Amino acid sequence: MTEYSFLNEPEKPTVISKQFPGEKSAKNLQRLDKIQDTRSVVFVQDLDGSIGNYIKDIDGNLLLDVYCQISSIAVGYNNPRLTELAKSDKWVKAAINRPCLGVFPCEDWAETLESAFLRVAPKGLNQVFTATCGSTSNEIAFKACFMHQQLLKRGGSKDFTNEELTSCMVNEVPGSPNWCILSFKSAFHGRTLGTLSTTRSKPIHKVDIPSFHWPVAPFPSLKYPLEENIQYNLEEEKRCLLEFERIIKTWETPIAAIIVEPIQGEGGDNHASPQFFTELRRITRESNILMIVDEVQTGVATTGKFWAHEHWNLSTPPDFVTFSKKMQSGGVYHNLSTRAPHPYRNFNTWMGDPIRGYQAQFIVSEILDNNLTQLATTVGEYLKAELMKISASYPDLVANVRGQGTFMAFDSVDTATRDKIISLMRLNGLQQRVNMGGSGVKSVRLRPMLIFGLKHAKIFVEALQLVCKNY
Repeated sequence: MTEYSFLNEPEKPTVISKQFPGEKSAKNLQRLDKIQDTRSVVFVQDLDGSIGNYIKDIDGNLLLDVYCQISSIAVGYNNPRLTELAKSDKWVKAAINRPCLGVFPCEDWAETLESAFLRVAPKGLNQVFTATCGSTSNEIAFKACFMHQQLLKRGGSKDFTNEELTSCMVNEVPGSPNWCILSFKSAFHGRTLGTLSTTRSKPIHKVDIPSFHWPVAPFPSLKYPLEENIQYNLEEEKRCLLEFERIIKTWETPIAAIIVEPIQGEGGDNHASPQFFTELRRITRESNILMIVDEVQTGVATTGKFWAHEHWNLSTPPDFVTFSKKMQSGGVYHNLSTRAPHPYRNFNTWMGDPIRGYQAQFIVSEILDNNLTQLATTVGEYLKAELMKISASYPDLVANVRGQGTFMAFDSVDTATRDKIISLMRLNGLQQRVNMGGSGVKSVRLRPMLIFGLKHAKIFVEALQLVCKNY
């Protein structure tokens, strides 16, 4: 498998400072903290010095990056081909004259949508609504579900009654109908008010924020390795499906749609089988409930398919697929039948950004031209095999190895151990090695770029082996 060539990418991480974060980062954060909360900041990055799979901090330390701006960098820092494109007149004019795409689209916007987003549209979906981020993408999908269900309820009529128009202005029925969205335990779908009602990953995301009283169904808690726990996992998925069916039949308000991640990223990298998702689709179809697949984190080639739900081999596509992160643009795929029945309803000022469309156009071309989905599969197989070896020697530090492609994770025995491993990977003695992050309660997640090759994977494995040996 030919790896993605990146001129001037370093061969390995380098170390400058003896502490982490370094002196310059600490000083910069003192200034920043006076005007913005910095409690979640790890270090201050040097954008000019970051390149390919390596992120550089302002102290001069260069780390192999398998966190990648929370899974959102696709083809490397300072990709030279993308840099050249960004200097073009088209990019500059779009940057300084950002258009309101829903009212005044650019002349090339249709071509951009076709060559960027629709070129890789999930099978069976032919429409795309562009947005800014993952949360707004899911919010747009929620609104589309409610409007579509109401349209069906009116027998296809686009006309509203006076009572509907009046009551919606005071948030009352029938203009503000009692629909809901079902999500799953440990799910994460965003931090805006609507998506928080479907987010179930950590209390800190939700506490103090009013939420809709929407249902939550159990998501399978599988045992790993999957191939050694087949019967247990089948029974666990069956239990969850039975409870899911019970909830949709008995919930106090009608369920317009469900939203589900192919792999629960923020909630702890939780997996389920293709059969589980196939059953969800069957049940939703039979119950006239729409299905939203949240591919914000799993989408764009990282699992060895362009969209993770392609692994399910559904006979009927989801009604909506949301995306963001590695596509560098948010958005929603759907079909013409679920387009909003009136203008200005699913709408906002910018409805995305031409520059992000151009960037997505480049990313899609790089993936397809360089077969980066296959690279993710090849490197993922190597990573999983090596992580299993480490797990056999250090089961309290590395356990429950799982993943598809390079979308991978493992567990530590508890939160404190997980956090210490992440810290040590950044500062292993005096050798800063790898920038990585956690998910869920005790999971370490790997979210490398699509240009992450075997040589990078070997550096990661060597660093983790050293950390475990000296833990």
